[in-house]
Amino acid sequence: MKAVILAGGEGTRLRPLTCNIPKPMVPILNRPFMEHMLGHLRGHGVDSAVLTVCYLPDIIEAHFGRGESIGMGLSYVLEEMPLGTAGAVKNVEKELNQTFFVLNGDIFTDLDLGAMVRFHREEKAQVTLFLTPVEDPSAFGVVETDSTGRVLRFLEKPAPGETTSNWINGGIYIMEPQVLAHAPSGEPYSFERGLFPKLLEMGIPVYGYQARPYWMDLGTPASYLRVHHDLLTTTSTDHWTEASSASHEHSSIHPSARVLGPVLLGKGCSIGPGALVQGPSVLGAGCVVGKEATIQGSILWQNVMVESGAALEGCIVGDGARIGEGARVGERCILGDNVVLGKGNRMERGMVMWPGKSMEPEAVSFH
Repeated sequence: MKAVILAGGEGTRLRPLTCNIPKPMVPILNRPFMEHMLGHLRGHGVDSAVLTVCYLPDIIEAHFGRGESIGMGLSYVLEEMPLGTAGAVKNVEKELNQTFFVLNGDIFTDLDLGAMVRFHREEKAQVTLFLTPVEDPSAFGVVETDSTGRVLRFLEKPAPGETTSNWINGGIYIMEPQVLAHAPSGEPYSFERGLFPKLLEMGIPVYGYQARPYWMDLGTPASYLRVHHDLLTTTSTDHWTEASSASHEHSSIHPSARVLGPVLLGKGCSIGPGALVQGPSVLGAGCVVGKEATIQGSILWQNVMVESGAALEGCIVGDGARIGEGARVGERCILGDNVVLGKGNRMERGMVMWPGKSMEPEAVSFH
């Protein structure tokens, strides 16, 4: 079976993390997110995938190539301009001659794709949407179905009282290739507002597959941090993780340092005297934590330097950043790639530093 992965977005909601890399390459547990997605697809019988790319596409293709290292065939289609969800799939129509998956390139889930395929075939659907429940559907696309799962109506960001459904579009579809004949070529077009409502009007069978797997939209820094915390603190998603939080043999940890799990250390990390790294936290390869520095509930990418006495809590730090002696970085703060946060500074309240920026020592504090 084949999948089309919509990987062309610029990841604007994740900036500054996506200034230098595309969203599919943002690391989850020290591996590019797309590796997790492709591994999940491969485990459910998908043997090839087409990636629709637009933003920094060379980085994705340089990492994955034609898929030899992951055991599945990969191809890439470059969008010269953003085509929307349906437009991007229409753009690769010639490669789709049998039932196929479509996945938004920012959804992290352990959905049983095989069960969804069986449902699709049993109901003789032309399109099946994965539906997941949320407490407040007002920020999502709600899907109303009958008792068999056949879709009755789509509602985008419904007002209170406008619908009794809390089942939303989860960004994963199974489709028959003939439905693409109803989408225009070479122009921006949406599944959610264009093709799917059109299919309903035509009486073509569109179904919703309701399930309650782990599901997270990685579109924001908060959800990015949440995914890490969830994966490190639960057992239900262990098959995503291939790396053990106890596997620190490739790092140097001073005897007086404390590493209190769940913590994942990348290769070549160094934890200095009296330092504390407390989970749920992830440190990428080559990170250095200085004397008596503390890291709690944070995600550090590769080659980050945390100098002595610095403290990080609930934050995200990009590649090559340097946090000066005694500096503090608080919850929801984000440091982009190669930033330099000078000695004694204190970042709080979701402050952000963009890639390559520097802050002089003791320039910011809170009282």
